[in-house]
Amino acid sequence: MIEANKELFNKFRDVHDKYANDEEKYQEEFNAVGGKVVDLIRDYELRLTAKSESGQFAKYSSNLADKFWNRIRRDFPQIDFVGTKIE
Repeated sequence: MIEANKELFNKFRDVHDKYANDEEKYQEEFNAVGGKVVDLIRDYELRLTAKSESGQFAKYSSNLADKFWNRIRRDFPQIDFVGTKIE
């Protein structure tokens, strides 16, 4: 996923790091770039879990999605703040 979208993830990494240091200054850019990244991640999550969501593998699918997001959070700990507004 990251290799296939290297330019977008490099841009997000840069904005993510700036946002971590100054949320107010970089909030708009973080939300704009982060929205694209989150949409892409959700697409890959759906691809990863789509076949196993029904039937006997439903619980496995949920655990797999959690592990996938936890792995993303290791590289981008602020990802859960995409779309939030600080006032």
